[in-house]
Amino acid sequence: MGSPGEQAALSLLDQSSCGFMVSQVLFAACELGVFDVLAEAPEPLGSDAVAAHLGTSSRGTELLLDTCVSLKLLQVETRGGKASYENTELSSTYLVRSSPRSQQNMLLYLARTTYRCWTHLAQAVREGRNQYQEAFGVPSDELFSAIYRSEGERLQFMRALRDIWSVQGRSVMAAFDLSLFPRICDLGGDFFRDPLPDADLYILARVLHDWADEKCSQLLARVHQVCRPGGGILVIESLLDADGRGPLTTQLYSLNMLVQTEGQERTPAQYRALLEAAGFRDFHCRRTWGI
Repeated sequence: MGSPGEQAALSLLDQSSCGFMVSQVLFAACELGVFDVLAEAPEPLGSDAVAAHLGTSSRGTELLLDTCVSLKLLQVETRGGKASYENTELSSTYLVRSSPRSQQNMLLYLARTTYRCWTHLAQAVREGRNQYQEAFGVPSDELFSAIYRSEGERLQFMRALRDIWSVQGRSVMAAFDLSLFPRICDLGGDFFRDPLPDADLYILARVLHDWADEKCSQLLARVHQVCRPGGGILVIESLLDADGRGPLTTQLYSLNMLVQTEGQERTPAQYRALLEAAGFRDFHCRRTWGI
């Protein structure tokens, strides 16, 4: 028997190496509609009933449901040797499509698009560039005109961002006093070429992390050029710690920028440098509970 230290180390290694399996369980359950079927049922369902609703195999469905129980995504009650499943509060709130706080669109986007890019992470690290061409056959020079493989995928990603905002937006917008800015513009579209609307405050929400510093500088300079006296810019991003070695979620997002875009996540100091170089002053940083 190994020492407690060795056991802990091997347990951590096992959790890390099997992490993708956990993600796939969550993705598959969303893709198949497990949480939606259980939400619509008037009472808990057995695995055979769930399989009948989904048109899936009995054995595979039972294995998936029991694993979801272990992951605290479902709860089970056994009577007379028969198991019946229902959603947990977490699943009812965030994984049922009809829930006003559902995060299904982002999970399905991660499953269908992001996950495929991450299978090429080692190559992305070697080459220092995104892996859309390898994952989907999209030439690198067409990345940002063809990043969405279909109109349906583009709409799903837009809905995913809306879903995240529905859960975390309030805390973000409460981080600063925005009452000084009567006209606010949330920038999107082709902001590198299109004329920018007139506003007192410009919002860049999870935009700058898509781009290399040079492109960020170009965009911020354009915003500064049209910004009114006393106006401002609100940058909403996931922040790295000062040394860049945490938090883990933001580090993973930064790797995701490597495999999917040309950008990266940044520290507050790095964002400050970009903003000040563009002409902005009076920099303030606030952290919220979300991503």
